[in-house]
Amino acid sequence: MAGRGRQAEAARNDLRLLQAAHEVFTTQGFDAPVSAIAKQAGVGMGSLYRRYRTKEELLQRLCLIAMERVVDALESALAEPDPWTGLEAYVRACVEGRSGALAPVAGTIEVTDEMWRTSRRATELADELVTKAREAGALRPDVTTLDVSLLIEQFSRPAPGPPGEEHQRVKQRLLAVTLDGLRAPGTTPLPGDPPSTEWYEGRWRTAP
Repeated sequence: MAGRGRQAEAARNDLRLLQAAHEVFTTQGFDAPVSAIAKQAGVGMGSLYRRYRTKEELLQRLCLIAMERVVDALESALAEPDPWTGLEAYVRACVEGRSGALAPVAGTIEVTDEMWRTSRRATELADELVTKAREAGALRPDVTTLDVSLLIEQFSRPAPGPPGEEHQRVKQRLLAVTLDGLRAPGTTPLPGDPPSTEWYEGRWRTAP
């Protein structure tokens, strides 16, 4: 019983650390000290370092969790009978979960094999979802999977100033406008070539 109790306490501490780290990094920047994370989580620095030896390990864990949540959102979206309903639900779920909030860390940390595997699984599912919506005539034909992913990144960024109800209302209003812009047939041609997978994944490759 004592062992299970310690495991449960460790799990609660880890959850508090991850929640605090996500909040601190996405509001104060990725240069924020880990001491700010420990303070917000209400744990000691020893507890933090026993779980995550470096800031990079902590960021890697946060990125992996974000990718896993994207996979979950995509699997739920693909289960929707209506392709547009599924696509819209996917975008809204990712925006609500701020799945793209950690994108600015790209290129500053090493990407683990597990991160690459999860990312590629997410890409496969997202391609399937976008293809379904396009073939159903719901998504404009010139919108790509990466367009949708980058859109989610934009809405995941924190707005200036303290968060509040008005900010959430504005975000939902602009998201509704943006989702309408994704719908077929689309009246304004999209400028330039679509983003490439090589460019998108290349952002995460650290400099030698």
